[in-house]
Amino acid sequence: MEAPFLTGKRKHLIDTLRKAGISNEIVLDAMLRVKRHLFVNDSAFMEHAYDNKAFQIGCGQTISAPYTVAFQSMLLDIKRGEKILEIGTGSGYQTAVLIELGAKVFSIERQKELYDKTKPLLQKLNYKAMLYYGDGYKGLPLEAPFNKIIVTAGAPYIPNELISQLKPNGIMIIPVGDGAEQKMKLVHKSLTGITTTEVGDFKFVPMLKNRQF
Repeated sequence: MEAPFLTGKRKHLIDTLRKAGISNEIVLDAMLRVKRHLFVNDSAFMEHAYDNKAFQIGCGQTISAPYTVAFQSMLLDIKRGEKILEIGTGSGYQTAVLIELGAKVFSIERQKELYDKTKPLLQKLNYKAMLYYGDGYKGLPLEAPFNKIIVTAGAPYIPNELISQLKPNGIMIIPVGDGAEQKMKLVHKSLTGITTTEVGDFKFVPMLKNRQF
């Protein structure tokens, strides 16, 4: 049974996101159902699990701020049953939100320690996702194509390997940049080519130099 104060904090977070400009009520409802405190691995942060902040989760990685999760999820505009590739499983929080939105999620994590921790956690919480330990830069060609792709690490450029794994009319959300701050880009793949739109500035854990997320 969840402590009432955690339920209250989660509802307050949703109100905060709504006031911050997240207008998709389907996304907000999905995030209301996901218990973020279960994805924060340090009990010292439990009381702050529903603050609109990113937290360290080990291995030099972070659980993204709720606004970032909501923003990327809103841009994806997921339809129930769509096949989604997530690059960077991390804590599994974004994965859980995608599943609550009705997506069929395939997710890659390069950090073995995080992969080994997050996979059983998602299973325990009954979030069914196809999780892979490996190089997110290469995507999952054997499972492609995907309706949509979400990247949760700062990439120096948009990987062609991932674009090739998108279905026609598919979209990808990816933060691009070498510095501490990246440009969030919305990539549309049509039958005639690729169009890219910048939709804001964000801060993500950077992509490693060995071409792995």
